[in-house]
Amino acid sequence: MSRSSIRTPLRRPAARRAALAGTAVLAVALTACSGGKDAGGADMGGKPETKISVNLTGKQAKAGQPVKVTLADGKLQQVNVIDSKGGKLDGKISSDGRTWTSVRKAAPGTAYSVEARDDKGGSAKADFTTAAPDKVNKLSLVPGKNSTVGVAQPLSIVFDHPVKDKAEVEKHLKVTTSNNTEGSWGWMEDWSGKSRVDWRPKEYWKSGTKVTLNADLNGVDSGTGGWFVRDYTTNFTVGKNQVVKIDLDNHRLKMFRDGQQIKDVPMSAGTPGGDKASWRGKMVLMAKEGTINMRSETVGLGDAYDKMVDYSMRMTWSGMYAHAAPWNAAYFGNTNHSSGCVGMSDSDASWVYENVQVGDPFEVTGDDAKGTQALNNGYGEWNLSWADWQAKSALKGTAQGQ
Repeated sequence: MSRSSIRTPLRRPAARRAALAGTAVLAVALTACSGGKDAGGADMGGKPETKISVNLTGKQAKAGQPVKVTLADGKLQQVNVIDSKGGKLDGKISSDGRTWTSVRKAAPGTAYSVEARDDKGGSAKADFTTAAPDKVNKLSLVPGKNSTVGVAQPLSIVFDHPVKDKAEVEKHLKVTTSNNTEGSWGWMEDWSGKSRVDWRPKEYWKSGTKVTLNADLNGVDSGTGGWFVRDYTTNFTVGKNQVVKIDLDNHRLKMFRDGQQIKDVPMSAGTPGGDKASWRGKMVLMAKEGTINMRSETVGLGDAYDKMVDYSMRMTWSGMYAHAAPWNAAYFGNTNHSSGCVGMSDSDASWVYENVQVGDPFEVTGDDAKGTQALNNGYGEWNLSWADWQAKSALKGTAQGQ
């Protein structure tokens, strides 16, 4: 960005120069529109020259701190700080009118222009550029924009690089809901090994709730993982109030809508007593993947199977699905005899697939399980009590969600 015209300030007395020695400020003259001449030839109208200072200067200014504009005399009326893409840093003028401070921090690798006006009609312009980041952190968001999801779907953020300063990052994540839903963030290591933070309500969402996430992260330092250089946002609507209940011991899958049972399906789950057993817990339908190739070696079960499987509905990252399993028909409703998934007939699996929503809770119960789904194995947060989930926030005890 080219430097804007800046008024040349009058020389400070020696004592004044000594007082400011070593201070990284940019002094510029705020000049009136008419009258006499200042040192640079500007029309001053006989008014004494007034100076401002900007805490960030030059081409390698330090990012990650608010921009501060300070007026030596008089009162500031307006300050505009604009980045090279036209984005504006909002800010507030202090009660004495002497200082303007941006609400957000200066982002790395960004050019900014500053324009200030005082109560006498004077104005000044300046510019600075922050140093480029050594490393940039990025993230992925779930659910996607404008999606409709089930009542158990959490907001989930996975970061490209480790987040060390979790509290600083969490402070810039704002969840807004249409009905003031109470919820909390919780940090974990994702199944992929990356840093992850999820936001879940205290209880399942109410159908029809509209949710927006604003991740105002531009200019935030995540720690060793690097800087964020942009903001992120997503929004979604909570769809039908549906719950799928899977009883491992009685070999049934039942679907409820608005508290009323609408389907009862015989099924066969994982063979108990070993690695092929199913997980239990309150799971969240992660994806409807349709017809996919399932191979046993991808889940550590050797060469037990290699099949094309229809109506596949993912429940965990580790490979637990509900799907069609016509080859297992003899066991539906009476015996758990699969490699960990919940199998049904083609017709039943087709019906469930067409009626479930991504984000619907799949509540799996029974003794015929190898344990409870892990927190990061899909969305396992519903298996924690509300107090235990809140304890995973980096801002413990802070009210969250609007």
